[in-house]
Parts: sequence; structure tokens; C-alpha cells
Amino acid sequence: MPDAAATAESGDLKPSAWVQRFASLVPGSQARGVLDIACGSGRHTKLFLDAGHHVVAVDHDTSGVKDLASRLNLEITEADLETASGWPFANEEFAGVVVTNYLYRPILDDIVSAVAPGGALIYETFAAGNEQFGRPKNPNFLLREGELIDTVKDRLTVVAYEHGEIRAPRRAMIQRIAAVRSKRDQSHPRLDSDY
Repeated sequence: MPDAAATAESGDLKPSAWVQRFASLVPGSQARGVLDIACGSGRHTKLFLDAGHHVVAVDHDTSGVKDLASRLNLEITEADLETASGWPFANEEFAGVVVTNYLYRPILDDIVSAVAPGGALIYETFAAGNEQFGRPKNPNFLLREGELIDTVKDRLTVVAYEHGEIRAPRRAMIQRIAAVRSKRDQSHPRLDSDY
């Protein structure tokens, strides 16, 4: 499991600029709304709740979102995504899937599969080269160059992708992607088809 210091932005409660920039890609009016993976303090959960979305916030420790528990349109799921019980959202789809400062490679395909037709994936985390700036240094928690693009290729359409050094909120090597699934994605059969 990643160290909390490696996955948090030093207590920064402001939403990621990347997530804010691409939040409008997430369509409204879909029942399952937004899945905020490794939601931490709930900065992105709150961002999407305030925008009127239904949000499912998941983390192994949900105490960071307890102050949001009374909000309508919020489901809080406590689950350790890195255990044998693993991914609790099999066969579920969301209008938006948001991940920041978190990487567990065995569920990358599950994360992409959770994006509903017409939905969006917004992902931002540390990348190889971050070890020069501090934590995380473990390659298990650092994306390899092009890894997010390789993960979504042939499944989602990339809207934006970046890999490189950032200076704020602290110096780090990051990789981030915003991608969408076609509304008529053939990998998601229509319920009203005749087969």
C-alpha cells in the first residue's frame, strides 16, 4: 500500500487543477455519477458534489470524507482496493472516474472499464523520475512513460495527456490523462439489442 505521504499533497485540500480543467467532460444525469478512487480528504468528491453529480467516494480509510457524509448524492465505500477482495465495482459504470495520486497497477483495467459510454476518465499521479524530488520513489507507485496512454488505447479517446515535471503544488514528476469513451462503444453491448 502506498505511503500516505506519497499519495497526499501535503494536506492540500484544493482540487487538482487537472481535474478542474477536465471536470466538464463528465456528463450529468447518469445515476452512478462520478467514482472518486482513493478519495482521501474528498477534495474531488466535494468538487463533483458541488457541480451536482452523484459521487461514489472509495478509499481504504474514509475518515477524510466523514464531514461530507450527510451530503445528498454521496455514497461512501470503504474498501482496500489492494486486497484479495479487490475491486468492488465489477460490472458497474460511471459517468466519470477520477484518480489522483494513486497507482495500483492490477486495477488499471478495472478503472478504465468503469468508464460508461459517453463518460470520462481523469487520472493524474506520480511518474518515473519523481524519485529525484522525494516520495514516492518506489517504482511500483510511479507510472512508466506512456503507461496511461497504453492503458486506455483502443478503449478510450485521449483528450489530453501530459508527462513531465511540475513545480506546484510541489516539484514532482507526474503523468496525467483525460480521456472519454464513445457513447456507442461496442465493448459495452446495448441492453435493447436483439441477440
